[in-house]
Amino acid sequence: MVREMGMSRRSSAVAVASSLAALLLLHLGLATAQNSSAWLTLTGNAPAIIARGGFSGLFPDSSYAAYSFVANSSSSDTILWCDVQLSKDGLGICVPDMKLDNCTAISSIYPNGKKTYLVNGVRTSGWFSVDFNSTELGYVPLTQAIYSRSYKFDYMYPILTVDDVATLKPPGLWLNIQHDIFYSQHNLSMTNFVLNVSKHQIVNYVSSPELGFLRGIAPRFTNTKTKLVFRFLDKGIRDPSTKVTYESLLHNFTFIKTFASGILVPKNYIWPVTPDNYLMPYTSIVTEAHKAGLEIYAADFANDNILSYNYSYDPLTEYLNFIDNGFFSVDGVVTDFPITPSEAIGCYSHLNKSSNDHGKPVIISHNGASGDYADCTNLAYQNATNDGADVIDCSVQVTLDGILICMSNPDLIGVTTVTKSPFSSRLSVIRQIKSTPGIYTFNLTWAEIKKLMPVISQPEALYQLIRNPRYKNSGNFTTLADFLAFAKTKPLSGVLINVENAVFMAEKLNFDVVESVISTVNDAGYNKTALEVMIQSTDSSVLKKFKQQTKYKLLYKIANEIGNADPASVMDIKTFADAVALKDESIYPISLLFITGATNLVQEFHAAGLDVYVYLLQNEFVSQPWDFLSDATVQINTYVLEAKVDGIITDFPATGRRYKRNSCAKLSTTPNYMKPVRPGFLLSYMTQDSLPPAQAPMPVLNVSNVTEAPLPSVTTPNAVAPAGQGTATIAPPPPSSGRLQEQSAACLGGTSTCSMVHAPLAAVRCMRLAPLSAARRVRSTAVCINAEKTLFSTGGSGCHRSSRASFPIWVSPHVVLLQSDESRRLTPAAVDFERIKF
Repeated sequence: MVREMGMSRRSSAVAVASSLAALLLLHLGLATAQNSSAWLTLTGNAPAIIARGGFSGLFPDSSYAAYSFVANSSSSDTILWCDVQLSKDGLGICVPDMKLDNCTAISSIYPNGKKTYLVNGVRTSGWFSVDFNSTELGYVPLTQAIYSRSYKFDYMYPILTVDDVATLKPPGLWLNIQHDIFYSQHNLSMTNFVLNVSKHQIVNYVSSPELGFLRGIAPRFTNTKTKLVFRFLDKGIRDPSTKVTYESLLHNFTFIKTFASGILVPKNYIWPVTPDNYLMPYTSIVTEAHKAGLEIYAADFANDNILSYNYSYDPLTEYLNFIDNGFFSVDGVVTDFPITPSEAIGCYSHLNKSSNDHGKPVIISHNGASGDYADCTNLAYQNATNDGADVIDCSVQVTLDGILICMSNPDLIGVTTVTKSPFSSRLSVIRQIKSTPGIYTFNLTWAEIKKLMPVISQPEALYQLIRNPRYKNSGNFTTLADFLAFAKTKPLSGVLINVENAVFMAEKLNFDVVESVISTVNDAGYNKTALEVMIQSTDSSVLKKFKQQTKYKLLYKIANEIGNADPASVMDIKTFADAVALKDESIYPISLLFITGATNLVQEFHAAGLDVYVYLLQNEFVSQPWDFLSDATVQINTYVLEAKVDGIITDFPATGRRYKRNSCAKLSTTPNYMKPVRPGFLLSYMTQDSLPPAQAPMPVLNVSNVTEAPLPSVTTPNAVAPAGQGTATIAPPPPSSGRLQEQSAACLGGTSTCSMVHAPLAAVRCMRLAPLSAARRVRSTAVCINAEKTLFSTGGSGCHRSSRASFPIWVSPHVVLLQSDESRRLTPAAVDFERIKF
């Protein structure tokens, strides 16, 4: 989703554009503004990739694993970044901070080593490198400094010296000197260290936010290959060597050019964001730096950082906005995840965005472009087609007056504003659909439903990864007939119609959904068009009836995770379906979000002549196993090249379409950064004690799981009776089980108005007392509760992220109670029970 934005336009103008991420480059074909083969860097060369502390997005910053993994996963010319700190005896080490307690285990090894010093005028306490000699530091292992990342690689790697990193023979070495003045106050000379190391190691870049330090060493690096780079910090901070704010120094590029060849700036210097996290017009800083003869590098890139909503949680899109937007390109990026800019530069820049190849992998939308707009709305469908979906989908539901509409759920509570409407009293419990109260499409007429506003889906809201809040209620719902008419005018290969709850509709509503779908499709003229009609269902009885009456492509959706399929069940599926849709974990099983291996299901279904589609893929990094490196493109690439699926079902079809356009697919040799992930490869980096627990075998799909009785016939064809006349049972809450219970608040419409329904607690719950916020570097406080009200701490790292094992059952502004089947590092802790409403 893209929106053109120039420097003269304001973000208010952006808000009225047709889609969220319509910024510059994604789909507007801005190649007309430039020679498609040219880079708009200062030199005309491709932007540099600088791996901050190696692949620090996965492994502990500056560890051997982090540095060595770069060569296996990123562009061959990726530069290694080392944050240089000095030990008490003047040895240069690579660790991300002068305080070692957040990135190493030093506080456990030397518990009495904590000191307090003035750092740039601020009293700072911690374990400092200047208080330990190199021998003492040799006993200190590295740990992950950002607590939302995996702890599984902690305590395994020692601190490395600058010489250690240089022995890896990287294509380039970047030394960042952050605190020269502090070390000088402790009689340690960073100048002497840098000059000495440069005599026996090739140092390609030296950066520092201290202007005085760079000016002091500049004469010694004249006519050398070492580039000096002045690093800008936040605009309001003062350079400790000149007492001038960095904002003021932005107006002195000519002066900076006298001692430096480039500048390094936070990425928001280039693309600032609004308070509500949408992109503002780009600034002129890149153009001004280039005009002054300075290279400009952008910092703070991380796939698991909080991205602007314009990027739809896709980090590759963010990189492209800095390097291939048709107006400028930065000269390099500093990143924790070097694989993603490697992809951006090597495979996804200067693409022909007009191509719409409908070959494999087939990109099927999930409720339209539901990652950016509310499910099944005109905006979701319009943007799914704009984003390049091959197939758009409609989950059909029936209204009170018998009209088929597109709605992701028959219960309107989660997908509309029905609880704030005059229809909020139409609650009922339909046990054939779900056990808790709902307000269903078949209890409202189409005219009534059209009065409701949609609500965007928020599958990862527990992690504060919210989708497109400016447009959370935008768009209009559509009927199946209108959906089909819309699709006929678009460059699609087909449409997918999802049919569920057919037995309930026949038995309780006297509605034959299969006949109604066929009639609507025929009325739309699809028997006279090249567009393929696909029918998806978890019910074999539905697909069998369609097979008897149509020539549609039939897709059997296997709703549960499976590890294998009995050959007889595969052959049974072959009798009524042309393809299957498998959950992602049925292809790559996981434990604690690490892939543990691969099943043979894709091969088994292919052997039977069935296509295989994987669902559900999302851009949000918390939805992906660690193995995919917080990059949705890595995930797609692995399912396509390694698992060999025929298509993907996704909330973000733009990510899939861009993948199909990647220029690396035509190369005779696949670069490292485009090779698929080897299932379970991360386990080889772990010790035996840190391996995730072995999981029980996943179920085997048997014939009994597939075979169903034929759909019941209806007594009055396509007549929908209103609720309250025997068609929908309104049930009271279930009786108390006598064990620990909680009133689970099914919060309606995101407000404090709640419908209270009883639900027993599971054996273990995880509670975040401080939910993950935009300050991703702050460790969450979390506790776990068992059925006896015993409370446990989770070691401060929070409940491990899992879209599979956790979901909210009670939410307030301060407490989120989760259902979870796993916990970690359990030790007794005290918690205020008054905040936990048992």
